[in-house]
Amino acid sequence: MIARPRLGVCYYPEHWDEELWPTDALAMAELGISRVRIGEFSWSRIEPHPGQFDWEWLDRAVEVLASQNLGVVLGTPTACPPKWLVDRYPEILARDAGGHLRKFGSRRHYCFSSPIYRAEAARIVTAMASRYGMHNAIVAWQTDNEYGCHDTTISYSDAAATAFRDWLKKRYGDIQTLNKAWGTVFWSQEYEEFAQIDPPSGTVTEATPAHRFDYWRFSSDQVVSFNSLQVEILRRLSPGRDIVHNFMGFYTEFDHFAVAQDLDVAGWDSYPLGFTEQFWFSESEKREFMRQGHPDIAAFHHDLYRGCGRGRMWVMEQQPGPVNWAAFNPAPLPGMVRLWTWEAIAHGAELVSYFRWRQVPFGQEQMHAGLNLPNNKPDVAYFEVRQVAEEISKLDSSSVSKIAPVALVFSYEADWLLQIQPQAKNFRWLRLAFEMYEGLRSLGLDVDIVPENGDLSGYKLIIVPSLPIAGNKFVATLGQLRVPVLLGPRSGSKTNTLSIVPNLPPGNLSELLDITITRVESLAMWWREAVRIKEREFHGLVWREHISSSLPPLATFSDGAGAWYRKDHIEYLATWPDREFLNYILSELALRAGLEPQRRDLGVRTRDRGMMRFAFNYSAEQRRAPAPANAEFLIGGHDMPPASVSVWRLAQG
Repeated sequence: MIARPRLGVCYYPEHWDEELWPTDALAMAELGISRVRIGEFSWSRIEPHPGQFDWEWLDRAVEVLASQNLGVVLGTPTACPPKWLVDRYPEILARDAGGHLRKFGSRRHYCFSSPIYRAEAARIVTAMASRYGMHNAIVAWQTDNEYGCHDTTISYSDAAATAFRDWLKKRYGDIQTLNKAWGTVFWSQEYEEFAQIDPPSGTVTEATPAHRFDYWRFSSDQVVSFNSLQVEILRRLSPGRDIVHNFMGFYTEFDHFAVAQDLDVAGWDSYPLGFTEQFWFSESEKREFMRQGHPDIAAFHHDLYRGCGRGRMWVMEQQPGPVNWAAFNPAPLPGMVRLWTWEAIAHGAELVSYFRWRQVPFGQEQMHAGLNLPNNKPDVAYFEVRQVAEEISKLDSSSVSKIAPVALVFSYEADWLLQIQPQAKNFRWLRLAFEMYEGLRSLGLDVDIVPENGDLSGYKLIIVPSLPIAGNKFVATLGQLRVPVLLGPRSGSKTNTLSIVPNLPPGNLSELLDITITRVESLAMWWREAVRIKEREFHGLVWREHISSSLPPLATFSDGAGAWYRKDHIEYLATWPDREFLNYILSELALRAGLEPQRRDLGVRTRDRGMMRFAFNYSAEQRRAPAPANAEFLIGGHDMPPASVSVWRLAQG
């Protein structure tokens, strides 16, 4: 039997008078919380002076929480090195692309490549794990906090430059191989030795694309190895505990699949309102979902990080009210914190942890709501969390199916490549991937998000938003499948060193598709390229490819050229489809895959977990649950008020 999902909270005992701790712990337990995350920003209190540790306060905090049977998720404090450490070793600081030091005074003020900082991080993690690694109250560890937050993945420090040169030596072996791979003969950029190579910053115009691409790969690998350093210590000194990291939303500067290989669980921090305001959504969408969040933001990340965690996912920080960091910070619609919690559970979350227990009245995040107000009175979300805690017992303790009907292939390298060479101001890989996911969800289809090297067997439909570098193994895998596969524009267009493929795109995908792309053009943001399918007209946006092929196109541009092709089970799109065109394509593919796409009411989304179906109403108006008339409801019913959840049993067989 799968354990029931747990509720947790983020707590910072060092922020509060010690006499509050026991009443806080008791109130947490009475609310239905069983996990408490602490410690990730506490280095200056743990080690106030070099080599002088003060553990007593943290010992007492852990014991107080344990006295209420609260399991502790202990964070390593490496996201915030203390001032004395920065003063002693200023070379641990990162530098931005302009060469400016990223100084002390906030957080994440370190460079992943600094050997000194790595040694100091290992030292503090070792000390922490030695003291608490076998403590019965410690149920899990969180490494660091939000790797890369505030654009801190890529550093241009001297330490990063040295590490990059070593990385290049291992990758290319000799300088002549690198020169050929990068195409440095262009603009007379050839190197005589690796020591001449600097990070790609401060150049007059854009640096060599392959140089930038490799620097992004290198920077991602530095995050991977920094995380591995901590995990090795924790595994050795605290065996049997889960190790997790809290990734972020819409953040792709390093490969999360690679980092998560060392973890037991992939966690992430869910802030739907801030993400809706901050990212590419239209003004009408921001208005429609201002207090709910876009209906697919949380689900997209649940599925992404469940994929990163090989089936295991936690929400480490769930938004409980207005945040402090977006351009505008509205309050959630009443009921949304409950809805977000249930949606996380429906997508497989083993833990949903709220940020934070009490709103802090000082510091940079004092405008960020918590479950309690600064005066210790319950805020709105407190009561919604209590409701969820009471409802959890009503549900089956069933796991999420390991195989959803649809797989969406997610590639961090594809995102990096298309940021380096977008060719169109508005070509953003992450947005294209999200829109395809959104289209699938609007048809009522469950989705697994998988890496390009992941197992694609068992799926009924494969969606590849765009994969500019299509390796031989991936192409061979697609060829062996017998289910519909959709390849988005620019797939197969680049080599591993970001050059145009020999014999023109789509490169080795031509083995599966009888097409050759002879010209590409990017389209202005105000342009809509007409596309026709029989008597219907749709539009392509952002991008258009000119294709030579003996295949009859499934759709054509206004000049008669092909916009959508199919050969056997492989399909290719020569443009970025608008919403209507995309929904048409996905509906057709789903039907060919033997699925039953069902258009959902605006704002209504569903997800299956075991033999239960969950429905969520993101609309500000009442909606109807897409359940049969005789459905056995476990939560809610057919009529769904705004921000409500309905759950019913699925029929056997």
